[in-house]
Formats: sequence, C-alpha cells, structure tokens
Amino acid sequence: VLGLLVWALIANTTYHLHAAYGWVMFVSIFFWIVTVLFFVTYLLQLQLKFYVIPWPLVLMIFNAAATVLYVTAFVTCAAAVQPTSWRQWDYNRRAAASFFACLVMIAYGASTFFSFRAWKGLGSNAATSQVADHV
Repeated sequence: VLGLLVWALIANTTYHLHAAYGWVMFVSIFFWIVTVLFFVTYLLQLQLKFYVIPWPLVLMIFNAAATVLYVTAFVTCAAAVQPTSWRQWDYNRRAAASFFACLVMIAYGASTFFSFRAWKGLGSNAATSQVADHV
C-alpha cells in the first residue's frame, strides 16, 4: 500500500519535467508489481509447487535489493522536492511521496532483516526447536 502511494503521488504531478522522478517512478512501480506477485504467490501457496526454488533466499535477495534501491529513490525524491515551486500541489504531493518512500524503505529494510533470519533458520520458536531435538 505504501509503495502504491509513492508512485501514485509522483504520477499525479508533472514528474516528466524533472528527470530525477523517472528513477523514483521506475523503482516504486517495479518493486510494487514484484511485491504484489510475491504476495499472490504466497497467498495461493504456489511456492509449495516450486519446491526447487530456495524461497527464503530469493525473498532475502529481493528485499535487500528493494531496500538499497528504495534508499536511492528516497534520496532522489527528497532532494528533488523544491519548496519554492510555483505549483503548491506538486510540492505537497512530492513531499508526501518522499515521506512514503522513506516508510517503504524502512519496511523493506525490516523485511530484509526478517527474511535473513528465516533464511538462516534463526526464526524458530520453542515448539519447532523441541520437535527438531527429539526427531
């Protein structure tokens, strides 16, 4: 939802006049689409059908790449906001897009942390560790 807000707010401005917003649009739309595809994959439990793919590793790499590229998109978006813009509504939307890009960056960073823990197997609880010990 936050990624959708980023690209919707940028798309609702005259972003084509500023080259920096092209990068922000690319990053936000690309990762929004891929995130929706991963969500549908897990919702329909398709990862169980493709058991050959190491899903925890794939998700960790995806989240790490999204975090790094959203850092660049956030910095680009925030640096390109001009408070002396003659179009006040463009300023408000671009500033809001910068804020939501920061939130998306933090969310992908947290998701990277948790997917790293899942990949390494550090996310087990007491029940799974008890079963693994006695098997």
